[in-house]
Amino acid sequence: MRWLTLVGVAAVVGGFLSYLAVPRSDAAVSAAAAPAVQSRSSADDKRIYLSPDQRREATGKAGFAIAPRSLLRVDRRLQYGEYEWNAEGVPPGPVTVRVDLRTQLMSVFRGGHEIGTTVALYGADSKETPLGRFPILWKGKNHRSSLYDAPMPYTLRLTGDGVAIHGSNVRWGAATHGCVGVPTGFAEKLFAATKIGDVVTIVRTKNGTAS
Repeated sequence: MRWLTLVGVAAVVGGFLSYLAVPRSDAAVSAAAAPAVQSRSSADDKRIYLSPDQRREATGKAGFAIAPRSLLRVDRRLQYGEYEWNAEGVPPGPVTVRVDLRTQLMSVFRGGHEIGTTVALYGADSKETPLGRFPILWKGKNHRSSLYDAPMPYTLRLTGDGVAIHGSNVRWGAATHGCVGVPTGFAEKLFAATKIGDVVTIVRTKNGTAS
């Protein structure tokens, strides 16, 4: 199960967005995407670079805190519990995180270059994950929920009432109490890559536009 990080590149007036709507595979460089997405070179087969128009559209319509410059090329569907992480060659820069509740995909960017992506869990109907833009308020490597008496490794707290990103047993059919759950190995990498104040954007896309 899992949806690509470069997704439906031509969905919005031939532009970048229905970010995350097709399987993460060679569809990313399909005929629909080809006019706007170019690989940097044959030697660089790990990334898909976005055109200036796609960067502007992603920022304006898809809820990106910083316009994405490149996406990881993932040539398979990501299953629950799987992730990709590759920061090789990516220069230092501000780290931002984007979560799309519709596609259940989290993407981590550094300086606009995607360095990680995974399938994420989110809150059930009775405990919905909030939408919006949230700075990381607090980090706890070995945190345990006092409310649910459950481990929450590599916690990144986003709200005053406890909504956070944390390591979870990510599996089909599971949900959270409003947090964003990611595989623990991914959560560890995210914990190391982020600092307090870094921005997490949570959206629920519809027709390629973030709500």
